[in-house]
Amino acid sequence: MGYGRRFGNTSKATLGMGFAALALAVVPASAQDKYPSKPVKLVVGFAAGGPADIVARVLGAKLSESLGQQFVIENRGGAGGTIATEAVGRADPDGYTLLMSPIANAVNESMYKNRRIKVGPDLMAVTSVAETANVLVVHSSLGVKSVAELIALAKSKPGDLVYATAGRGSATHLASELFDLMAGIKMRPVHYKGGGETIKDLLTGEVKVMFSSIAPVLGFIREGKMLGIATTGLKRDATLPELPTVAEAGLPGFDVRLWLGVLAPAKTPNAIVERLSAETGKALATADMKKTLGAQGFEPQISTPAAFDQFYRSEVEKWAKVVAATGMVGD
Repeated sequence: MGYGRRFGNTSKATLGMGFAALALAVVPASAQDKYPSKPVKLVVGFAAGGPADIVARVLGAKLSESLGQQFVIENRGGAGGTIATEAVGRADPDGYTLLMSPIANAVNESMYKNRRIKVGPDLMAVTSVAETANVLVVHSSLGVKSVAELIALAKSKPGDLVYATAGRGSATHLASELFDLMAGIKMRPVHYKGGGETIKDLLTGEVKVMFSSIAPVLGFIREGKMLGIATTGLKRDATLPELPTVAEAGLPGFDVRLWLGVLAPAKTPNAIVERLSAETGKALATADMKKTLGAQGFEPQISTPAAFDQFYRSEVEKWAKVVAATGMVGD
């Protein structure tokens, strides 16, 4: 059958142009099918050795195995993670630059008045990764052994008690501000550049109160060098089941979890986002990944891009209220 009989009066030249256009249209899909064809950069907005960095490296190693390309971890610290966020938000939406996003990223959307990069117009959700509760720890010299006793002491000495944070907008800072707000007290924050320094000063009694991620202080609690009095999730933590939650101990509804997820530049092709999400889910479901995350106090959190997007936006809304109520606004 000739061209004229099969396609009516369509000319060979017109058909040739049509086939050429069809071939060009197939190229992007073909490129996506081959993703990744080069190393992928996973950006972390904090220094090496912190929770976000540790989880990023563990996940990156797993994804390198399953996707056949290296996932390179790039630490771009500063301004509470906003430097890294802006870098990824301005990157090409091709799936080769991703952000390991902690809870601080959602908080920063309302805390930093000059924040230019946000989920929606600039970034899109890929998947949740992991979460952990914090633990409220005190130095023994403070003389308190429960949430109720800490609140009573703070009320008797308004503005005198000092607490340490791992940085403005960090999960440790958020937990402290929410604690103050819900308990009707006012303690004074001292912002450090990371969790390591806060632990050191709590051990010496330089500061006497702080919320901390569990893994770095677990050994000190077990050895009696710090006193853990409550954890910050809605349910008791499997690592410290003997401790009540803050909600149980007198502040119903108190819930602060350090969570981590992956974001990509907005308009990254859905096929790439879905593949990254699926491969991350597979990695998180493996026994060795659960064991590695568990050693850091984290629980894997497998989700779809849509579910993580909904969760992220709910966290932005939740913490915007806390920021407004406490005035913890950055530049």
